[in-house]
Amino acid sequence: MSEETVPCHSSAARPGLVTGTALRGVVFDLDGVLVNSFDVMRLAFDHAFREVVGDGEAPFEAYRQHLGGYFPDIMRLMGLPPELEGPFVRESYRLAHQINLYDGVGEMLVELRERGIRCAVATGKSGPRARSLLDGLGVLEIFDCVVGSDEVDRPKPAPDIVRRALYLMDVDRDAAVMIGDAVFDVMSARAAGVGAVAALWGECDREVLLAAGPDASVENPAEFLALLRARDGAAGSPRRDDRAT
Repeated sequence: MSEETVPCHSSAARPGLVTGTALRGVVFDLDGVLVNSFDVMRLAFDHAFREVVGDGEAPFEAYRQHLGGYFPDIMRLMGLPPELEGPFVRESYRLAHQINLYDGVGEMLVELRERGIRCAVATGKSGPRARSLLDGLGVLEIFDCVVGSDEVDRPKPAPDIVRRALYLMDVDRDAAVMIGDAVFDVMSARAAGVGAVAALWGECDREVLLAAGPDASVENPAEFLALLRARDGAAGSPRRDDRAT
């Protein structure tokens, strides 16, 4: 099975939580969904701007409008020097100890794993930086794979990163959903043929995100689990994945 041809057995059906198909995989965005990293992101961006550009206010709010994309691509779109990436990444690593999981994320990941639902991360960060962050938080081993934007040909909103995650998890796209907090996440999920769930618990622009038309939206990780339990109650108990036992 190639990444480009992850099968969808029912092209007319909505995937994931809104069909009777058993949910077997969840692809998560990282920043704003699993981890509360915006304060560190802001500090790192301000530092990089001062170091490379100099005086003036760093346009962090404009940068936030492009979250979900790959940093070099965002710099190009914003007309900023690509040299910002070096100090931005350096400061992000230095301040990584200040980043925490959102409340309820740990419990959500444990329950998904116990249910045999495979988990992946598809992030605008580079793969090494994302894996380092998750390892420091003690949750890296929960994920079947962590895919960064530097590890695919086209980052979000293209489908490549979601397709790559599905391929590595060995999960069909009609049995998966993606949870993200940015329009790029919804677009990437749509293009890959998976259900799109909007995570509303971070610092997302709720109106813009909901206007992108996700299949579902949840206010917190516990609400996503409640949605999953309600769906299981209607369809019967899911089969546990052998790898989760």
